[in-house]
Amino acid sequence: METQVRENIELKFLSMDDYQELKEGMLQAYAPMSDAYWKEDQIQTLLEKFPEGQVVIKIDGELAGCALSIIVDYKEFANHHTYSEITGNYTFSTHTSTGDILYGIDVFIVPKFRGHRLGRRLYDYRKELCEKLNLKGIAFGGRIPNYHKYADEMSPKAYIEKVKRKEINDPVLNFQLSNDFHAAKVLKGYLEGDKDSGEYAVLLEWDNIYYEKPSKQATSKKKVVRLGLIQWQMRPYKNLEELLQQAEYFIDAVSGYRSDFALFPEFFNAPLMAENNHLSEPEAIRELAKHTHDIIQKFSELSMSYNINIISGSMPEMKDGHLYNVGYLCRRDGTIDRYEKIHVTPDEAKIWGMQGGHSLKTFDTDCGKIGILICYDSEFPELSRILAAEGMDILFVPFLTDTQNGYSRVRHCSQARAIENECYVAIAGSVGNLPNVHNMDIQFAQSMVFTPCDFAFPTNGIKAEAIPNSEMILIADVDIDLLRELNQFGSVKNLKDRRTDIYEVVKVAK
Repeated sequence: METQVRENIELKFLSMDDYQELKEGMLQAYAPMSDAYWKEDQIQTLLEKFPEGQVVIKIDGELAGCALSIIVDYKEFANHHTYSEITGNYTFSTHTSTGDILYGIDVFIVPKFRGHRLGRRLYDYRKELCEKLNLKGIAFGGRIPNYHKYADEMSPKAYIEKVKRKEINDPVLNFQLSNDFHAAKVLKGYLEGDKDSGEYAVLLEWDNIYYEKPSKQATSKKKVVRLGLIQWQMRPYKNLEELLQQAEYFIDAVSGYRSDFALFPEFFNAPLMAENNHLSEPEAIRELAKHTHDIIQKFSELSMSYNINIISGSMPEMKDGHLYNVGYLCRRDGTIDRYEKIHVTPDEAKIWGMQGGHSLKTFDTDCGKIGILICYDSEFPELSRILAAEGMDILFVPFLTDTQNGYSRVRHCSQARAIENECYVAIAGSVGNLPNVHNMDIQFAQSMVFTPCDFAFPTNGIKAEAIPNSEMILIADVDIDLLRELNQFGSVKNLKDRRTDIYEVVKVAK
């Protein structure tokens, strides 16, 4: 069975080839203002001055949204400015590569693509660009299109306060505030002709906490990846839809912290077996396998919608008449990859008739190479050593253990994998109990993120740890460049010091 992806989402640099689509998209987004679009020569100027600041989102090759930006010397405009002034009367002469603020000129989403959180993706790009260029922050004048409804009864300042308190709904301002922007001041006469906003705008700002004052000393930027681990509570669900609602809740939570990955546990969908408890265990889990395709379809949609790479834990799946324990990597660009549990436990083989898989490989992501081993596989060091040889930086281990003994095996073996392979290891499991599901009655877990043990890392090799047996999320940042330094300058060099002259671990060709 192959999983089909309905939509492919891409964040790309704007080019002049996109102009006609850009113009049509703006006319749709800013209707009924018939002349609300950038002219061709203006876009050409932007691309010549600052190509990195101009990006579009495309879905299945069709332009769905756009963000345009310049860099300005903020002290010249911070007190008060109009849209015409900040853009140099729409010539963008105010752009300077020596400026300190990324200024948002325009953001829009084509109406038919709204509701997919594409705006968040555009703002995430701006934040990442701001950090990359070491700018102080982001600023722009935000419209308040619902203000005209209240202009006779309150000032713009009072209106903004009510929007903040959720007493008034302003879709544009609400969105900006929910994306960590703060209102700095009210700009009067900002955009000529903006009657809905009364020509007022809110100066919105976002501060780059990673900003460093320019230094003459050479510095290297670190690649920091944010991991979101989901310690899942086993509980009864009425149906698949209810389970997916809970999964989306957690995806929303970890993506709200701008996590790059969301890791689910092994067999997190096991509660759905309750409806087939009248069947034998082998029959019940094969019924559960029928949900796998729909779950992965939904996870792929959520990965794009929430701009996060999702590691789906694991689920049963039937393939060529055999039952396997598998999972899927759903990348935020819409692509999907499948991984298998190589070593099934004696219990999985005896009670369910499950087969071990045959595929072992690393996966390329926008955060580097990763590996995924399901539960018991973490206890076989050969597997992770092969993945390390292929360039793995982060190993993800979704697991399910019913006793503290079983958990300790996964936990300690996973930590060993981090040390011996000079990589990060993230493990996530389920907690709680399912008294109405045979062979899945109770769970024990404490999700963790492990590091190598050297001076640049925690002394005990634990970056973060969840509370045992409590439903929660765990967020942790891991610095990939520290692994590079460890490999070259570590107190010990586990990978370099291998005696390949007397032993080696190889993957058998199939």
